[in-house]
Amino acid sequence: MSSGMKCANCGKGVMYGHNVSHAKNRTKRSFAPNLHTAKVIMKGVMARVKLCTKCLRMLKKSTKKALASKVQPTATA
Repeated sequence: MSSGMKCANCGKGVMYGHNVSHAKNRTKRSFAPNLHTAKVIMKGVMARVKLCTKCLRMLKKSTKKALASKVQPTATA
């Protein structure tokens, strides 16, 4: 599965538009997503995937929250 410039989680990809000058001249341009490769456990296997920064932040936040809920500090009184 060759995804190229697409986020493996949300599917965010390249968008196309125009550069607009002050004189309203329009030239074609592309807007590329901010992708980073990350090692992620998928179906019990470590895999390298391309994730946009938004998905990467959400993944880090959810794993941090999951680890925090597993390790509950015990109060000694």
